[in-house]
Amino acid sequence: MFPLRDNIPTDRLPIVTILLILANVVVYFGFQHGGIAHGPTESSVVRYGEIPYEVTHPSQGSGPSTWLTLLTSMFLHGGLLHLLGNMLFLWIFGANVEDAMGRWRFPLFYVAGGLAASALQIAIHPDATTPAIGASGAIAAVLGGYIVLYPRARVVTIVILIFFFTLIELPAWVMLGVWFAEQAIFAATSVGNAAVGGGVAYFAHVGGFAFGLVAVRLFARRAKQLPPAAGTPVLG
Repeated sequence: MFPLRDNIPTDRLPIVTILLILANVVVYFGFQHGGIAHGPTESSVVRYGEIPYEVTHPSQGSGPSTWLTLLTSMFLHGGLLHLLGNMLFLWIFGANVEDAMGRWRFPLFYVAGGLAASALQIAIHPDATTPAIGASGAIAAVLGGYIVLYPRARVVTIVILIFFFTLIELPAWVMLGVWFAEQAIFAATSVGNAAVGGGVAYFAHVGGFAFGLVAVRLFARRAKQLPPAAGTPVLG
């Protein structure tokens, strides 16, 4: 399932969300030298990606400060589709979470969610030597916060059924609940595998989402009233 838009209009321009998206895009094309037909340079991934083994064995680090990679890894991506998928989720769900938190609390929540995501992934696979990169852990925290704040929001979603696809409008708790269930199942199947399962850090998604569920009320000042269910969905 791929979300396209929700039905909650934002109260103001989501500046922080836009800046986070721009930062990720600039890092991918400018710093990682990624392209449309090719991925980023391997050196950028190894040097600035989060390597669990180096975090749990700091003396073995070969790049910048090992602890710094917990932050830099949040802005790296493995390819254009990886980047676009993450930024789509951030745009759709981040704007209204930013609205609820304000422009100072939201980036703190985002970074804290990313760190919580990394913490769980490292705790499960402390000896993994594959670099973990991507904004998905922090974005998972945004999704967890969104489902608490706006469970009855409606999300226009593309559902792919083998060779066919359709557009349906789902409650946020259904769409995001299914997403989280998928991540939890894939994470469970990767237990005992030192490598990240299938190239995806599923436990980071689980950790970020769980952080969002638990911590969102500490950061959010308010949740907006939802528009009538029959209203036309608009970008949020």
